Amino acid sequence: MTRVVPVRWPSALALVGATLLGVAAFGWPLLLGPGSTFEHQTDAPWVFVILLVVLGAVVVAELSSGGLDAKTVALLGVLSAMGGALRVLGAGTAGLEPMFFLLVLGGRVLGPGAGFLLGGLSVLVGGFLTGGIGPWTPFQMFAAAWVTLGAALLPKASGWRERLLLAAYGFVASLAFGAVMNLWFWPFMTSGAPDGGLFVPGDPASLNASRYAVFYVVTSLGWDLPRAVLTAGLCLLAGRPVLAALRRGVRRASFGAGPSEGTQPIEALQPVESTETAESTQVARR
Repeated sequence: MTRVVPVRWPSALALVGATLLGVAAFGWPLLLGPGSTFEHQTDAPWVFVILLVVLGAVVVAELSSGGLDAKTVALLGVLSAMGGALRVLGAGTAGLEPMFFLLVLGGRVLGPGAGFLLGGLSVLVGGFLTGGIGPWTPFQMFAAAWVTLGAALLPKASGWRERLLLAAYGFVASLAFGAVMNLWFWPFMTSGAPDGGLFVPGDPASLNASRYAVFYVVTSLGWDLPRAVLTAGLCLLAGRPVLAALRRGVRRASFGAGPSEGTQPIEALQPVESTETAESTQVARR
């Protein structure tokens, strides 16, 4: 199955820039030196502002390259609202978050640019619906956008192979989301972590990586596994009808507009008068 929405170079450039900014936002605390004191409550508003600028840049890139128009923006808004509503259904329930099912399938169908927007906007809508807007929100938006972006970049597949691929990706991506999200607060923890699970500023990266592995397995894995199992299960059980519905909606919204291979322009479908008929008409008019 070929990708419905191809990636264009303006979108690719915007997505690379967005990814680099997200990596910097998550990763710079890992470079803190000994004795450093800092928390994300200080920089989170700036990260949020930068993220909004990044999302705007992706929108502009998609619009300029023809990837978005009024219909596709409306469709993206509907899917983002659905994603936010699904997040409300699973909020705080043992890690069970059905939103990730929609993010994986939506990213697969919408393509990299629109998929990245879907991930970020779904988290934002869900935060407004649950009242869960805080310093963690821009980081969740980045992480969810990466989930949809990864789904959009998966290799070609169709039928049951595609659903199996999406289920495997959804399982891994759900675990990765939790592992990445821990980084927004883990470097600043001073207590509450398991033995050997605290970040030590200035220590070698290998030692801190092993400490984070201890922290993740003890505190986060049990929360992320239900999300991963639910996402993979929904991709397998409901993937076929949902993918078909999403692709039908995308085609009607004219994503990647242009005649498909094997189709004819409208003019070619109009009946053509024969030479004799045209001559007879001219004689009758005289």
